[in-house]
Amino acid sequence: MRELYVICPSKSSIQLKNMINAFVKAFSSVKYINGTQSYVSFQRKKILFCVELNSICIDVPMFNFLEELRNKSKNAFENSVGALLLHTNSELGSKRSAQDIIFIANNLGCTFIGQPLVEITVNFKNFLTWQKTYSDLSLKDISIKLSQKLGERLLKYENTISSGGNKKLTVLYSSPHKISNTLDLWHLTSKHMKNIDIHEIQIENENILDCKGCHYKLCLHYGKQNSCFYGGFITENVLPSIQCSDIIVWLCPNYNDSIGANLSAVINRLTVLYHKISFYNKSIFGIVVSGNSGSDSVAKQLIGSLNINKGFKLPPYAIMTETANDPKTIFKIPGIEIKSESFAKNIIKSL
Repeated sequence: MRELYVICPSKSSIQLKNMINAFVKAFSSVKYINGTQSYVSFQRKKILFCVELNSICIDVPMFNFLEELRNKSKNAFENSVGALLLHTNSELGSKRSAQDIIFIANNLGCTFIGQPLVEITVNFKNFLTWQKTYSDLSLKDISIKLSQKLGERLLKYENTISSGGNKKLTVLYSSPHKISNTLDLWHLTSKHMKNIDIHEIQIENENILDCKGCHYKLCLHYGKQNSCFYGGFITENVLPSIQCSDIIVWLCPNYNDSIGANLSAVINRLTVLYHKISFYNKSIFGIVVSGNSGSDSVAKQLIGSLNINKGFKLPPYAIMTETANDPKTIFKIPGIEIKSESFAKNIIKSL
């Protein structure tokens, strides 16, 4: 599929235009979409979301566009795959806006490739670390190069389903069994998943230490030895399971509108494996249960850390969210059996 749909409701800056021009080079046909006035089907398409943040770090026309599209169809991006280019005249708001857009579009059926975002912050400051890799290029040239490479990756992406081999799935959680609505919701889901090798791993307090933040070369050194500075349960159990799995499911009860400490530490410790292998062919799913509200806050953290940062693929409808406070109240939610079965089928479909 060499056709690309470029969704760009806002007036683009010169910097963003340069990124777009570099991105689209790989495609033989490019269609620019500025609004929903003349309705176009975005299903089964390759899509580039172009984001221009205003002075308070929001792209209002983009969110209006997504709202209008959702009002037309809750599956507006079904079987499509996307990436993002973003420009801001600030050092703030870029990741948050990208997470918001990915979260909304994913809930409308859009898949996002691993590391789907190239952004420009004020004065190209976010590319300073990239000069360690591209020392012969200016910061502006690096932004163009990365945009072009992202376009090439989107072009090459094919959502193929492999029919051979035993599919493996790792489930990571930290909650106690007896009182966790999140874990109960997963078991409502997993009972519909037959012939899949499911490995559930509980991350307990005594099994986890947060990332030390080693120097890049030291982390790379340990990664080549399938190890980490701390070693222990993470390197002996969690990282090998993730490495051999097709899908990783994160069970995240909402603690103060953030991912729990143990699972956050696991995400931080993934860096050693990230230096060793690519996560592009591995998918993430999440189940988030809140006591009252804020499930989207946790879902967007998963998107930011694992899809945007570490490069896991985000399949469509990847994160199921519910509200349940007291233990076992998850079972009282109307239609929860149907929703959990549908989520299970969505995970299986991604395999």
